Formats: sequence, C-alpha cells, structure tokens
Amino acid sequence: MSEPPQPCITTRGLNLWYADFQALFDVNLDITRGLITSLIGPSGCGKTTLLRCFNRVNERYGYVTTTGEIRILGKNIYDPDVALVELRKSVGMVFQRPNPLPISVYENVVFGLRIHHPPGTFTRAELDEAVEKALIEVGLWKDLRDRLDRKATSLQLEQQQKLCIARLLPLKPDVILMDEPCSALDVEGTRAIEELMFALKGHYTILVVTHNMAQARRASDECIFMLLGKLIEHSRTEDLFLNPKNPKTAEYIEGRYG
Repeated sequence: MSEPPQPCITTRGLNLWYADFQALFDVNLDITRGLITSLIGPSGCGKTTLLRCFNRVNERYGYVTTTGEIRILGKNIYDPDVALVELRKSVGMVFQRPNPLPISVYENVVFGLRIHHPPGTFTRAELDEAVEKALIEVGLWKDLRDRLDRKATSLQLEQQQKLCIARLLPLKPDVILMDEPCSALDVEGTRAIEELMFALKGHYTILVVTHNMAQARRASDECIFMLLGKLIEHSRTEDLFLNPKNPKTAEYIEGRYG
C-alpha cells in the first residue's frame, strides 16, 4: 500500500486576536503537500486571516496576538530561530489585485533574487535563465520574451497577475498563498490563472482564498469551509460539495447565507 500524502502545513490550537477581537478559534488542520486547497466561507469568517498566518504577515499589525502552533514541512514557524525573510521566501503570496513593481518585466522576476542575495551573487546569464524559466512556468515567455524591458504595470491584468506569480518562483517557494487572485480579472483571465494553478500543482502547495463557489469546486483538490473564525469542515473538494458532513457547510454551499 502507498503511504498517505504528507502534510505540508499543520496547525494545532491556532488562535488569533486583533486587539480584543478573536478572529480565529482553535484551528487544527493538515494541508496536503502538492495540492490546491481552497478556503471558503462568508465574508469575515477568517479565511484571509488564516492564510496570512502561514507567512506571518498578520504580525505587521502591532495589535495582533497569536497562540498555538503552525508547522510548515515539519518546522514550527514561531520557533525563535525562524527568520521572517527566509519564511517569506519559502511561503510566497499573491494578492487580490496584481501588484507588479513599476519596473521592467525582467527586473520584476529577478527582484527577489536581488534583494535576498548580495550583489554579484548571480551572473547575468544566471539571471537570464531564471527569468526565462519563471516566465515559461507561468505561460508568459512566448508573449514577453522580446519585451522584457517593458514596464510591468503596462501589461494586461491577467499578465500582471501571472507576472506576480512568476516573481515568486526564482526563490523556489514550498507554498504559494493566493488571496482571491482572480477577483480583478474577467472570465478569460480567471480561466488563465486557474489553468496556471493546475500547471503549478505538484511542484508547489497552493492555498487559495475564494468567494467563488464554482471556482473552489473546479479549481481545488481539497476545500476548507470556515465560519466565524472556526474551521467547520475540511475534505476533498468533491466530497465537501456533494456530501458535506456538517449542516452549516451544506447551508452555505446551497446559498442559504453568506
């Protein structure tokens, strides 16, 4: 018998407060390595808060308190020897609206390599190779290989979002977090990003926050339903939508609230 897939991310007893407001309650979960997992639930349920726990971005706010444990590939990210810079190299993030830097396509892709390594670490040939590889992975190389000096903010929104993903890849992250990555895109752009997610699956563990039930159903392997800061149900996406175990999950996916 083959061994079950190993979790990439594990949380135990995870709680989070914004000042006196508790946003997450005793979250225990295991995120399977190499799969796409979607986080669904009504607005304010804690999806984005949970997502941002995994690279400790929430801690940018001075009034956030977190208790419990988060392990990524077996390492507790709250251990005192964990450097945030290294954690955020390993756990990349893509936001709702594309946020390419107002510099060239080329410099966007190599930006992480430049800021995380001393000057002169990479030769021009090595940087060129990193740019080509990343743009091939996200499906932009064919369109942009002759326009690498073009300002990234002049690209179409879909291309900008793909470029933001490409910007993460030279750093070789283990996890890619996506916070409603298609919310600013049209139908064609959404389809393109979903196809890219499928192409990246297996090479990376991908977590996606989405309000779009159809997207969660078609574009994820596993699904987590949250409500009022609590994890209500986590299962294979097909099982969660066709045979939810919790009545609250059933009510949500049937559109009775949220």
